[in-house]
Amino acid sequence: MTRVLLLSNGHGEDLSGSLIGQRLQARGVAVAAVPLVGHGAAYRQAGLSVLGQTREFSTGGLGYTSLGGRLTEVFQGQATYLLQRLGLFLRRSRSVDLVVVIGDVLPVLFAWCSRRPVVTYLVAYSSYYEGRLRLPWPCGVCLRSRRFRRVFSRDALSAADLSTQLGRRVQFLGNPFLDPALATPAAPEAQAAPSAPTSSRQHLGLLPGSRLPEAQRNLALMLEVLVRLPPPLQQPERLGLTAALVKDFQAGQVAELAARQGWRLEGQILRRGSLELQLRWGQFPTVLQRSNLLLSMTGTAAEQAVGLGKPVVQLAGCGPQFTPAFAEAQRRLLGSSLACTDGEPGSEQSLIGCAELLASQLKALGEGPEWAERCRSNGLERIGGPGGSARMVAEILAVLDG
Repeated sequence: MTRVLLLSNGHGEDLSGSLIGQRLQARGVAVAAVPLVGHGAAYRQAGLSVLGQTREFSTGGLGYTSLGGRLTEVFQGQATYLLQRLGLFLRRSRSVDLVVVIGDVLPVLFAWCSRRPVVTYLVAYSSYYEGRLRLPWPCGVCLRSRRFRRVFSRDALSAADLSTQLGRRVQFLGNPFLDPALATPAAPEAQAAPSAPTSSRQHLGLLPGSRLPEAQRNLALMLEVLVRLPPPLQQPERLGLTAALVKDFQAGQVAELAARQGWRLEGQILRRGSLELQLRWGQFPTVLQRSNLLLSMTGTAAEQAVGLGKPVVQLAGCGPQFTPAFAEAQRRLLGSSLACTDGEPGSEQSLIGCAELLASQLKALGEGPEWAERCRSNGLERIGGPGGSARMVAEILAVLDG
């Protein structure tokens, strides 16, 4: 039986890897995964084998974004953990026909060391960040190796840039992580015009993220923004509010943090004055498709929103992921569909500015289809259309058959 080993280093990367792995497994390929960050929840949910004992670190794999984060990872033993994962990967890679990398320089280097044929999807890098992609050493050296049979980029601009830099063909086939956002049928009122309201009532979706406890802090900041919306937008008949929460974010935790700001939880609804915030656990695609506008403190989820042609307003937090630096880099990556205000995270300037920006974006969406059309066009350019996982799997199977 043909065997493939998936290697990824991030929660978003795990999601794309799981979609690729599911399709390969459906074609009769034996698939196993080695996630380098976290427990590989996406792989497990997809029914794929996750090798070895996994760990979750408080930085969520994002310690590289600051000196404090790096020191935290050192003290928590992440360097030792990664060496253990490398050893496991190298042992298991001896018996596979192909290694599929989803991520950046670290899994690329690991895969090169395995001396096995490799296909890599460089989801972590884009030429939109700086105009010309500067791959960290020794990523470029590895990717030029004949061991790397296919290289996929996350956008067309990066594919053209890397093809020139590496002296080999780099393909843009779309992004697998977009596919789950299309999995659940949209609500009837959102199907006709995904990014434009079909009535006077609009819908704002809240995306506080998937990593705890950061997602808890993010939701608390979002609640602060909602109470600063103009009074007309605090009326449920004018603006529907829905938050997409991960299942680990328990209702009791939501109630506790919301109560400190004067909200009360009634069933699956948070209330404060006239404000009503619907809570939806594990229903991200439905929330995304139903919303005309997203308030986001996320990485992959914001990219999925942009890929569906949705405008996104960012709210920077204190991390470890969604910091002002991360938000600024994301705007370069995703272009005109994203907007953000100035001010330190949690400051009055930031909160008021975010509320005003939400109001202006909703007004633009309500005045005509032009803004929604620009967002759809930008999403197609930056993310690509659906079906990325199927196209990548077709190329992977071609490598295996060759």
